[in-house]
Amino acid sequence: MSLQAIKYSNSGKVSTLQIIDQLKLPHEVQYVDIKSTHDAYWAIRSMQVRGAPAIAIVGMLAVAIELESDYHSDNQGDGFDDSQSSDIIKRYLDYITQSRPTAVNLQNAAHNFHQQVVRSESYGAGLFELIQLFRSNVETMLKEDIINNRRMADHGSEYILRSHKLTIDRNHHDAPVSVITHCNTGSLATAGYGTAMGVIRSLHAKGNLLQAYCTESRPYNQGSRLTAFELVHDEIPATLITDSMAGALIKLKKDSANIAAVVVGADRIAANGDTANKIGTYALAVLANYHRIPFYVVANMSTFDFKTRNGESIKIEQRAPEEMTRVSGPRVLDGANLELGEPATTVQVAADGIDVWNPGFDITPANLISAIITEKGVIPKIFFDDPTDPNPNLLMKVKIAGFWEAPNLSV
Repeated sequence: MSLQAIKYSNSGKVSTLQIIDQLKLPHEVQYVDIKSTHDAYWAIRSMQVRGAPAIAIVGMLAVAIELESDYHSDNQGDGFDDSQSSDIIKRYLDYITQSRPTAVNLQNAAHNFHQQVVRSESYGAGLFELIQLFRSNVETMLKEDIINNRRMADHGSEYILRSHKLTIDRNHHDAPVSVITHCNTGSLATAGYGTAMGVIRSLHAKGNLLQAYCTESRPYNQGSRLTAFELVHDEIPATLITDSMAGALIKLKKDSANIAAVVVGADRIAANGDTANKIGTYALAVLANYHRIPFYVVANMSTFDFKTRNGESIKIEQRAPEEMTRVSGPRVLDGANLELGEPATTVQVAADGIDVWNPGFDITPANLISAIITEKGVIPKIFFDDPTDPNPNLLMKVKIAGFWEAPNLSV
């Protein structure tokens, strides 16, 4: 059973929300309460919760909870002016979307929900009805994310296996495959199951996974702290490597480990297929392209930003220098045991006074991506492999040509 990173209940007057504090992982599983947009903002900003789908879900649930709390603490909304309801909601939405500007899922969810609120308000809905509508939409979003993740996993695992069979010796058609992944794209980054990590789970469930190689994903180590934690938790055969080992791994083990693909997630996909993801993704794409290994992006359709023409227009978040120059964790006692329950020890690992450049994301150009795997199906490379195309909009091309879909979906 995969981890439950988001716990939500609507059984009381005011809904409750808890998230796993990912800063405590992999050593401690501790849930923290999210009771307001302020709590959610700093949970997202500090990366107690991260991953584009999870950020959007937690952000929107926090807005719903704050609206409920305001309404019930103000004597059933008597102090509110219904004519200003959408403005109040928009103020909360604008605040929460500033927590992680690169992740488009949060921006899209906020925009879509506000449009629904404005539309309902125009039909005469009051604050109470708008809060109920908002909460209902967020709960639907939570449920659909898990369903969509499983669909992506089915599409992705089937597409990887079929594509790999076309490139290898016929005698090895049914041999289990290995894949490489970066950052964390599992249950901790979504409502459950995961995007790229979901594909790995699907391959494992089918008996088709030999080994999952996860990078440590410097400087915040989402791979070694979070992905490795999920892989061990689910008893999936896996090996941790440093980011700089990926090239050597591919060169030395491509055949012996039957490495079939690199699979990653996405925080934003531009109209032409350029993809923003955790820093280091671009380097992996270059390595995969050089060694002729497919490079797949796995993401919900909500990760697409069709208003942004290409990756050059995507805003890249700059992170604090200390994330690179320092590391934190429990002390190791007697060379083996961890000092848990005590505040983490922070250690400086870089020369004091050195300048730091620490972008949280990089852009992988569309021409390095073999396919984009979504809940609706797979968008093959042929749709976004022409840099001279005057109208490189994947949405229009998919509407015309359709997705590649796995023949048998589990959901």
